[in-house]
Order: sequence, then structure tokens, then C-alpha cells
Amino acid sequence: MDTEIITSQHQLLETSDNLSSGNLISRSFNKFKGIDTSRAVILAATIALLLGAAYMVYELQPEIEKLHFERLSTTWGFYFIVITTALLVYKLLYFLFNVVLYFKYKSVKSVTDELLPSVTVIVPAYNEGRLVYDTLVSLVASKYPSQKLQLLAIDDGSKDDTWEWMQKAKADLGDSISIFKQPKNMGKRHALYRGFKMGTGDVFVTVDSDSVVKEDTLRNLVSPFAVNPKCGAVAGNVRVLNNSNAIIPKMLNVSFVLSFEFMRSAQSALGSVLCTPGALSAYRRDVVFNCLEDWINQTFNGQASDIGEDRAMTNMIMKQGFHVLFQRNSYVLTNVPESFTGLYKMFIRWGRSNVRENLMMGKFVFKKFREGSSRFGTRLVFFDQALNMLLTYPFMLLMFVLVCLNPIIFLTTTLFGILISSSFSVFFYAKRHTLKGSGWAYAYSLLYTFALFWIMPYAIATVSRGGWLTRG
Repeated sequence: MDTEIITSQHQLLETSDNLSSGNLISRSFNKFKGIDTSRAVILAATIALLLGAAYMVYELQPEIEKLHFERLSTTWGFYFIVITTALLVYKLLYFLFNVVLYFKYKSVKSVTDELLPSVTVIVPAYNEGRLVYDTLVSLVASKYPSQKLQLLAIDDGSKDDTWEWMQKAKADLGDSISIFKQPKNMGKRHALYRGFKMGTGDVFVTVDSDSVVKEDTLRNLVSPFAVNPKCGAVAGNVRVLNNSNAIIPKMLNVSFVLSFEFMRSAQSALGSVLCTPGALSAYRRDVVFNCLEDWINQTFNGQASDIGEDRAMTNMIMKQGFHVLFQRNSYVLTNVPESFTGLYKMFIRWGRSNVRENLMMGKFVFKKFREGSSRFGTRLVFFDQALNMLLTYPFMLLMFVLVCLNPIIFLTTTLFGILISSSFSVFFYAKRHTLKGSGWAYAYSLLYTFALFWIMPYAIATVSRGGWLTRG
């Protein structure tokens, strides 16, 4: 089990001479540093708060039972209890369904050099500065047959020194890479489109320009194409690069482990990973060209789509009947926002994209889009996504009602619920990686519940708006 993870973006390559010795990768995939005192205090306070809430729930048990009885004595209260109980039972059953799929999932081991397909790696970049250099160096250091690897880096009209860093990478790495510059900022989708049109590989790999990969990442990522003719796309395993810089990246690192190594593992067992992430994904060439023009010309509500290019490509490939898989052994480490503002802007963009693409998925998922029994599982995954969207506003309204009726019981039971639900994330992270840092799952749940609960309602209400939001 691979437990290596990043320590700091600033420990990356310092000179181009490091490439030959592999220092970039070894430095990037070291163990976590110890948590400093202030962060340890925050984490301890978080856990103490949740445990205190559990004790308060115990102490308030008579009041909770009284409130429960009062609700049952009214018609609306009875229906409320029935509906919420049914939802809880459904969520529990759906969770157990994913647990079964998780244990069923197996990564595809790397195939031999002879079986590896030819690959075109596309790196779109906008205002990334030094980070794009580190990305390109890590890709060139990959243990992939050089005669089968084409690396294209495309500057999407950056306003900073990104192009200068790409030129430095070209000077240091030579013919290993080709660099291009868009005439103006046209958006990530157009930069990728240019790469798709120029690429010669049988498989396209897309990598974000603020990410680094391990030496075996590329070969692990594309191996499913060599052994599974039904495979149309593969999602990589995304971890956080800058997780030693701030508290928010530490939280997201634990969250990403659950999102990728648990949820995408389960979805992969169905051949239906819902999103191949921009940070690291692979696509079969012919499958991409089957939908490329529809993808680049995609619109929503009459406007050109400038977000969600990864989820849109995933949908269009799944619609063709191909499987979308996840490779847990294919690691990429990517930068995430370190400020609250950057975090909520990223989540808004993701939320809008999810709403749009769930609507698109609903147009084909209940048709015979694929042969075999995996359609049922895919439909169940979609149903869960759609249900979460439909319940967004009712749950927000219910939350405000409960706060007004009995704020103390609402607060204590909510905190107790966070303790219970987040403990799985803690356990899963500790089991898959290390116990150190797993407690940030509690802090992340607190942050999302009380400071980011408005993201999805806002994303639904503003779904027609575009814009990347997190790029200057």
C-alpha cells in the first residue's frame, strides 16, 4: 500500500540538474511533516468540541425524546419522521453498497513497455508561474518509453511569467517537450482542444499545470487501455501538494482520499467514474474524437461552457457506452486553495459543473447507453446525485426552521452527527495511509457544515454563470 505523500511545494526541484537524479519525485513524495503546535491545538479543540456535543446529546436525551414525541403527535411531524427515517435508511444502504464495490475494486497493474500505448500528455497552463516548470520536469522524469511519449505544454495567454518558465523547461528538457502559446486567454477547454488536435498518441493524458506526478504514474494510468477494450477513460488518484502550508489543504487532503480512494474506487467497479479530474486523466484517442466537436462547442442556457470540461468529457465518453475507470495506483499531487475565499470559489465552480452535467447525464443514463448489467449501478449513482440536488433547498429550509425552534438541540445533534459520519473518513484515511492527520476530517466537516453549506444552493441558483473564479 503506497503511503507516500507530499510535504511541500517549495521542496520541489531547485535546479534542472536534479532531474537526472530523480530528486524532484523523491522530494515531492516524502512523508508528512509533524503538525505544528497551533494546528495541533485547533485539531484537539475540534475533537473536544465534537466529544462535548456527544455528551450534551446524552444529557439532553429526555428533551430530545420529548421533542420527538411532540412531532409524532402532529400530522406534519409524523410525515417528517417517516421521510427523514426513510432517507437515513436509504443513505445507509447506499453507503453499504459502496463499501461492497470498494472491496470489489482492483487497480490494474502496469503492463510491459511493449503493451503500453503511445501517449500524448497535454498540460494547459494559465498564470501558474514556476509551478508549470515543476509539472513538466516531473512528467519528463516518468518511467515511460520515450519513443511512445509526446509532451505538449500550452500557455493559455497567461499574464504572469508562466511562458518564461515554460521556455526554461524547454531549454532544460530539450526535445522531451513541445511548448505552445495561445494568442490570447481562451479558456482551459480551448487549450486542451488544441492539444487534442495536435496529439499523435493513441491515448491522451491531461495534467494540470500546478501538479506533479510520480515516476510510475503515467504507465499505471494508461495500463487499463491495454487490457480492457471497453475502457474509454481513466481517472488518476489526486492528492494535495501543498498540504504542509496551511490548514485548509490539510483538510482537503483527507477529503480527497475519501473522494478518490473510496468513492471513485466504488464507481470504478461499475465502470462509471462520474468525473475524470483535470489534475490527471487519460482518454482513448478515438473516443475523444467521437465527441470532440460537441465538447468544444458545448453550451449551457445558450452560453458557451467554460467550466466543467473534465466532467463534460467524462459524460460524453460514458454516453458512447465506454467504461470510465479509476487507477488508485496512479498518483498526482496538485495545489489547492489555502484561503477560505479560494476554497469557496473552487467549490462554487465545481457545484455549477455538477449541476450542469447531472442534467446532461439524466438525458442518457436511463437509456440503453451500455451493454451489460452495470447500467443499474450507474443509474443508482446518478439517482443519488440527483437526490442530493433535489433535497438541497428543502434541507436548507429545514435547517433554518430547526435553528429557530430549538437551537441548542439542533447544534448538539448536528455536532454529534458530524462526529459519527466523519469517523468513517478518519478511519479510512488512517487505514489507507497514516493516523497522523486523519483527524482533519472532523475539522473539514465542521467547516463545510457551518461555513460552506450555502455552496450548493448558490451553485444551483447561479448555474448559468460561468467563469473560473480562482484564476487572476
